Amino acid sequence: MPKPQLAATLKNQLSERFGLAVGGAILAGAVALTGVTGTALASPAGLGAGPVVGHAATQQHAEHSLSYGLDISNYEPLYDWSASSAQFGIVKATEGTAFRDASFARHWRELGDKGIVRGAYHFGHPGNDPIAEADHFLAVVNAQPAKPGDLLVLDLETTDGRSVDQVNAWAKAWLSHVKARTGIAPMFYSGWNFADTYGKGLAEYPLWVAHYGRAKGAVTPPADWKSWTIHQYTDSPIDQNVSALSPDELRGLGRRA
Repeated sequence: MPKPQLAATLKNQLSERFGLAVGGAILAGAVALTGVTGTALASPAGLGAGPVVGHAATQQHAEHSLSYGLDISNYEPLYDWSASSAQFGIVKATEGTAFRDASFARHWRELGDKGIVRGAYHFGHPGNDPIAEADHFLAVVNAQPAKPGDLLVLDLETTDGRSVDQVNAWAKAWLSHVKARTGIAPMFYSGWNFADTYGKGLAEYPLWVAHYGRAKGAVTPPADWKSWTIHQYTDSPIDQNVSALSPDELRGLGRRA
């Protein structure tokens, strides 16, 4: 997903993690020289952002229990879902009150043909009327064939100069309107820091959180959420995610028909 508000934060996080990785390498060297043994540090892969673990096998087991998925937009218009190993795919449908992603229909059709969990997301702009944006999103999504289990998502990463309270109220209005129109709670996507700042009171909506450099699934929920549903752990070479839920459980969060 486009992440204009995450760039500076991620740059700072990466700089900090690089420093931690260097420190970890120095410490590991010192341990090797003295012959001291003890609890292993997390691998410096991903700039050492993973948690401290006692055994590598524990982390590998945790990663293997996660569902793998991708999110795609018009930046990857020709992505081949038929050759993908993803267990779920979420694609951009709309932005603002007028923009329609030109590749949405193609991605939606290919995901339906492949038979994996699919979802559609809307990139929100708090400078606009939230109901107008929500109706625009639903009109575009409803114009395509639907299946039970289709996920609906609000992608919120920008404030448009609005205050914390205004952005929070905007998100609540968009999400509650889509829930009232569809009968399901849409998912809320954002970067960890943005969600922590603007996401108070949104815990009833499943959380999809971007936190790069963390090991897959090694992320704590921000704001009022008690758990996360999807973790976007990298955007290289494309946006990649893991879910704490199985594909069938993900479908349980989607549309009924």
